[in-house]
Amino acid sequence: MNDKKVASGWPRWLAGAVLLAIGAVLALGGAKLLMLGGSAYYLIAGLACLASGVLLWRGDRRGLWLYAALLAGTVAWSFWEVGGQFWQLLPRIAGPAVIGAVLALPPVRRRMIRAGDALTRFGLGTAVAVAAVLLGATFAMNPTFDVLPSRGPVAAVAANPASAEWTAYGANSAGTRHSPAAQITPANAAKLAQVWSFETGDTRAKRPEIKSISFMATPLMVDDKVYFCSPTGKVFALDADSGRQVWLRDPHTKIGNAQMLNCRGVSYHADPAASGLCAKRIISMTVDGRMLASDAATGAPCTDFGEKGTVNLDAGLGDVDPLRSYTSSPPVIVGNTAILGSYVRDNFTKDDPSGVVRAYDVKSGRLLWAWDSGRPDDAPMPGPGEGWTRGSVNAWSVFSADPALGLVYLPTGNATPDHVGTHRNPMLERYASSIVALDVKTGRVRWHFQTVHHDIWDYDMPAQPVLFDYSVNGRKVPALAAPTKRGEIFILDRRTGKSLTGVEERAVPRGKIPGERYSPTQPYVKGFPSFAPPLLTEASMWGATPLDQMWCRIRFRSLDYAGNFTPPSERGMIQWPGTFGVLNWGSVSIDPARNLMIVNSAAIPQEVRLFRHGSDTEKPALAKDSHAPGYLPQMGTNYGVSLLPMLSPLGIPCEAPPWGHIAAVDLTTGKIAWSRTFGTTADTAPLGIAMPGAFNLGGSANTAGGVTFIGAALDNYLRAIDTTNGRELWRGRLPAGGQATPITYISRRTGRQYVVIAAGGHMYMGTTPGDYVVAFALPKTK
Repeated sequence: MNDKKVASGWPRWLAGAVLLAIGAVLALGGAKLLMLGGSAYYLIAGLACLASGVLLWRGDRRGLWLYAALLAGTVAWSFWEVGGQFWQLLPRIAGPAVIGAVLALPPVRRRMIRAGDALTRFGLGTAVAVAAVLLGATFAMNPTFDVLPSRGPVAAVAANPASAEWTAYGANSAGTRHSPAAQITPANAAKLAQVWSFETGDTRAKRPEIKSISFMATPLMVDDKVYFCSPTGKVFALDADSGRQVWLRDPHTKIGNAQMLNCRGVSYHADPAASGLCAKRIISMTVDGRMLASDAATGAPCTDFGEKGTVNLDAGLGDVDPLRSYTSSPPVIVGNTAILGSYVRDNFTKDDPSGVVRAYDVKSGRLLWAWDSGRPDDAPMPGPGEGWTRGSVNAWSVFSADPALGLVYLPTGNATPDHVGTHRNPMLERYASSIVALDVKTGRVRWHFQTVHHDIWDYDMPAQPVLFDYSVNGRKVPALAAPTKRGEIFILDRRTGKSLTGVEERAVPRGKIPGERYSPTQPYVKGFPSFAPPLLTEASMWGATPLDQMWCRIRFRSLDYAGNFTPPSERGMIQWPGTFGVLNWGSVSIDPARNLMIVNSAAIPQEVRLFRHGSDTEKPALAKDSHAPGYLPQMGTNYGVSLLPMLSPLGIPCEAPPWGHIAAVDLTTGKIAWSRTFGTTADTAPLGIAMPGAFNLGGSANTAGGVTFIGAALDNYLRAIDTTNGRELWRGRLPAGGQATPITYISRRTGRQYVVIAAGGHMYMGTTPGDYVVAFALPKTK
């Protein structure tokens, strides 16, 4: 069929060329996807685009008819594959519909095709209109809440300003991140405004010698002073009402080539029987292996602590490469004992410094005991010529403690390198990726609970365990919540380590790496909500357009993926969730009055590929890592590793949004009380596109007033959320990324409640960098 009048050349040639180019990519990619066992749609769509392009090039109206049929078929296939999920439909339908809309515009159509029959004039336009209406309808119905709130409002509880301080990293030694402050409520939170801001001076822009830095400290507030550390180990005290600097102790840290400068916070200790200098003291650490004690009032070194206010944390560790192992989390303090662990650089070598956990007298700095997971439980301290076990399991995150039980609770990592376990002996395995309860006085193990067996996924325990009372058969039991990167939250009796909700061992895939020992099962929580994301499928792959979505589908089919705990391989595998996990060091917060646990979660898939040492593919040029620059050698094992976030060629996650959520678990029923998308991509996505449900890293703080405060998301905001029903009450603009945990307190001097957060961004998340501490409060009453 030929039209009697041929349209002008360049419009039809341009339209034909565009469709031919798109069709060629779809056809070639679609053929590859089909050969890998994937969907046939892309090959069919590519061939249809090619045919439509050829026809339009010739000025044949059947090119419009064919494209209209392709668009209608695409809409039908999309709804068949993913239902009415707007974010899944968008890349499938929007691009083809936009092209169809351009081709259907009368001025464009007339210059391509001279025919004026009804099908040529209205066929493609009708298909575009139907696609737009259906896409618009799914957008309008796209839910903010995936679990609707089931509770009404709960009255605020009046607070005593003296009890509304923030004296430990998690507000208290239990780590609940709960404040009795009740001045800010759901009724007035919208009136919050910034009242002061402070800059530490530690940024790459201000200090060019700094190569990598993330400011994610959680401050303390005691005696109307806000205490925190900068990533280089400087310790600041600010006036709680004005943000004015009261004192600064600069330890002049040797930062060298640190992988990531980081200091999560400081610790506070007061001796009620003492007076004068250092009766109240701040304990802090540096990345070059020192622990400092400073007078809380003046910042002066506590000369009775160690050597002139400093303890050498590298002592007894043997060969320590500078800045490859250091303490980034503040010690937990129980009585006069400060207990701390350490960070080690992941995936570099098996010969890391020991992960030994040590307890020091907080007044003298004397070493009281040490727990080395690589030594027998009853082993004495190393004697002459002996040392701590190199490469033993470490505990890098924040500890919690129950002084009444005399127990400190450690979230442990694993013996690095992380993605190969052939080098680990049983002593290095038994306490890995676990919660370990140690006796505060002796350091002896009282109980432990392992959350991953033979961990080759870097699913170490990242979060501070949270202590609370849990109802079991109508009686309150002292409990511990152990959030994991996997999205499972294990609820344990903190006296014994026994599960209070139940645990089942499920079979998991086994790999084929020679010499590797694969656990046949892994533990899963029963009787409590899991925040693990749904299993990946080819249909769940995402992109901004059909082209990069197809690329993600090809990647999915080209890599190993057999569900949870797919083992690392030389072919490459998809780790889901990735090593940042679902839950991380932000942990969870608990509102004891409302009996709710607040959980913020996020997940992005990750590509993990092993490279055999000695092979010609050992160090490929494209081997990159989301945690450190370049290929990671895993020295002392047979394999190096690369870790890549699974992104499309446009830099967009291959998993469809939303990527981030916040939820509340009703601790009375063990059910989710509400759940909703959290955060946006407004400050990181191209053109400021604000997609809902952003990746997030950081924690929440909740109050007796019924408000939960949280930063954490990719956009530069601090948010106030109604704890009871999840409704967003307010958002305050931050000068940089808020990848930290906020605190809230009431000033004794003024009686005013403040919310304070470190806004410094996170270098691996690509959020806005900075060095700010920002405070918000309600307007002053007259």
